[in-house]
Amino acid sequence: MTQGKLIIFSAPSGAGKTTIVHYLLKKIPELSFSISATTRESRGIEMNEKDYYFISKEEFLHKIAKHEFVEFEEVYSGTFYGTLRSEIQRIWNEGKHVVFDIDVQGGMRLKKKFGDQALSIFVQPPSPEVLVQRLAGRGTDSAEKLKERIAKADKELTFASHFDVILPNFDLQTACSQAEKIVREFIGK
Repeated sequence: MTQGKLIIFSAPSGAGKTTIVHYLLKKIPELSFSISATTRESRGIEMNEKDYYFISKEEFLHKIAKHEFVEFEEVYSGTFYGTLRSEIQRIWNEGKHVVFDIDVQGGMRLKKKFGDQALSIFVQPPSPEVLVQRLAGRGTDSAEKLKERIAKADKELTFASHFDVILPNFDLQTACSQAEKIVREFIGK
């Protein structure tokens, strides 16, 4: 397989997309995680080249100029995230399908670029209030950053209908099982 499929999981921060993606990677060996590039600092136990490619803003801008990204965005002021073309090709060269854990705008851009080769899944949290509780419960953000994340989440929730599938995450185990069924059908496994 020189070109596989792409499975895009998008949602506001705190909706559970990362947990669902990690579940799928353990259950479906034909999948491989697309590591995004970012200019932000690592948090907690995040590792370079495993969780993200942590690069400087200057290097990120240089890669933009060289058209090395399939998509990118300044998600928060001064903080960029993006998907490197080389990352998708690396996974396809392994004979696997690419799985993304990506913000809503990036997810929509990937779907637009890859069309039917991609399946876009929006993870729907139980409510905006639960989302706020989850974000605050992480304890990883300052009050100002938390406020910024909540405002972004409110906006992102309005884009759910732009995705191929809306996956409700009222119960994590149920959401993971549903995600596995949807992805297996899409990749034919």
